[in-house]
Amino acid sequence: MKFDDNSGKGAVLVLEDGTIVEGVGFGAVKKVTGEVVFNTGMVGYTEALTDPSYKGEILLQTYPLIGNYGVCSKHFESDGIKVEGYVIRELCKAPSHYTSEKRLDVWLEEEGIPGIEEVDTRWLTKKLRVQGVMLGILQVYEIGDEPDIEKLLEEAKEIPDPYKRDLVSEVATKEAYDLGSNGEDRVVVIDCGVKRSILKNLLNMKLDLTVVPPFFSADKVLSYDPKGIVITNGPGDPKRCVDLIKTISELIEADMPMLGICLGNQLLALAAGGETYKLKFGHRGQNHPCIDLETKRCYITSQNHGFAVDESSLEGTGLKVFMKNANDKTVEGIKHRKKPLLAVQYHPEASPGPNDTAFIFQLFKKMMEKGRLGS
Repeated sequence: MKFDDNSGKGAVLVLEDGTIVEGVGFGAVKKVTGEVVFNTGMVGYTEALTDPSYKGEILLQTYPLIGNYGVCSKHFESDGIKVEGYVIRELCKAPSHYTSEKRLDVWLEEEGIPGIEEVDTRWLTKKLRVQGVMLGILQVYEIGDEPDIEKLLEEAKEIPDPYKRDLVSEVATKEAYDLGSNGEDRVVVIDCGVKRSILKNLLNMKLDLTVVPPFFSADKVLSYDPKGIVITNGPGDPKRCVDLIKTISELIEADMPMLGICLGNQLLALAAGGETYKLKFGHRGQNHPCIDLETKRCYITSQNHGFAVDESSLEGTGLKVFMKNANDKTVEGIKHRKKPLLAVQYHPEASPGPNDTAFIFQLFKKMMEKGRLGS
């Protein structure tokens, strides 16, 4: 087994198919389970670790050196780390950046998150691409307290599927709160695990925000007299959000201008009568090309999702596809043919990633204006 003489920690990752990956441990001494997924981003580990959409997942970074610019809290996308565990090739313990507040390994230990380094992440990523993402157990242990590998292999056969949990309720707000003041219009944000950067983009457009839990009814949402509604990103299988899908369906009937982002895109499709499905290994990174079918223009987008909208299921729903992924042709954007509904599978707020699609927020604002004018 591999050990870090400085930290005194070893680590092992066991996948549901029996694969054993040994490495050096960092962060918390702990055993966790989750779905092992990979992110191809070259930067943005702070944003990724704090993205609520990763709840229930063990995150693998494909970029080989992680932690080189330290940790800065102003880049947090939530109140703390949301991944279950972290898998990397090499941990930098001497970060160099003027905004750095602490080392990555120190931060993970403070937050109770285990990590494993000195892993052949290229090999492991190729395995997940070929076989699909898999459930796994990650255990970080003290030297001299090595785990029983045979026991871990048995446990790996019965890892609980995190997507059977209501992950959205685990990361969403439990009560409503307001942001902004004296804005032009009020927008209700249905929080499914919202990234802070989405809220920042909306506030930058001089909008007042009321952020509400996903269990609020349509009547409760409409009681705030919003000019528009945003359904945010979040973790898990969208079909688990049964009550929220019903709420969104009622909001569609109310002709309320709505913008869906990531999970919000899938929920809007389901609420309109469409279907979603699980991708083989998902889209997680900052360089995913998407084609606007109306203009033929290609945008480079930031993405983090494991489910997608089934295009064939949209017939008769009033929804049409207006953007597709250039790599695998999956649905990346939908619009309603008559109602003020717009949704994208990628993250227009980026953070991290390119700002090619930040205009989506402006389209939403224009859509609200048209709705207010009755046109």
